Amino acid sequence: MKINILKSVVISCLFVVFQGAAPETAGGIDYDMVFVEGGVFRMGASAEQGDAIDCDEKPLHVVSVKNFYIGKYEVTQAQWRAIMGTNPSYFNGNNLPVEKVSWYDVQNFINKLNEMTGKKFRLPTEAEWEYAARGGKESIGYKYSGSDVTNEIAWCSTNSNQKTHKVGSIPFHNELGIFDMSGNVMEWCEDWYGVYKGQSYTNPKGPVKGLFRVVRGGSWCVYPENCRNAKRYNANPRIRQWDIGFRLAMDAD
Repeated sequence: MKINILKSVVISCLFVVFQGAAPETAGGIDYDMVFVEGGVFRMGASAEQGDAIDCDEKPLHVVSVKNFYIGKYEVTQAQWRAIMGTNPSYFNGNNLPVEKVSWYDVQNFINKLNEMTGKKFRLPTEAEWEYAARGGKESIGYKYSGSDVTNEIAWCSTNSNQKTHKVGSIPFHNELGIFDMSGNVMEWCEDWYGVYKGQSYTNPKGPVKGLFRVVRGGSWCVYPENCRNAKRYNANPRIRQWDIGFRLAMDAD
């Protein structure tokens, strides 16, 4: 009985932190998840990304993604603690993004979250992440996620005071209402890291194996140019860094 009571308390706490002060309903789920209508986009080294394009962003290629949900905010330390009972983060604060979590730590969190809620949360694929960062079907074609000016949209090396910030505290969101996809903390994606190829893809999930997992989004300690929508990073899935966190995704169909 005590175990069941404790589990109910944890789940209740989870609903509170996911709903926040103004919960959104996406597909009947009262979490801060944003519905992203599927579509077709050009992934990688598109013209608005400027002169700082890296070789692993090429070739520009056409990608189709289906409908999905993605977190309005990066997962916070309060949300992590509600599920895992601990807080591994270097910077401390309930509403700060959780960091110093490996890709495998995140999988453990998601498994426990799904067990407690009966949902099917996951990490976004790299293609889903970039599509959402670009604004999906509402995209205006910004260089960063919601603006062409980094200080308007991203906590990065020029404005962060070398620390993370409360999720959603940057003044602007992107075209879909998503915060911090450029800056604050980098974000794990589901995919193994690999090179782009020229053909078109439908709902790509990356290579079937690899050494490193994809990381996206820039962070509080990187230069503004490294917060671009197309900028790619990769990391050992076991690494825990104070500038890598994550946001959740979920299938819509």
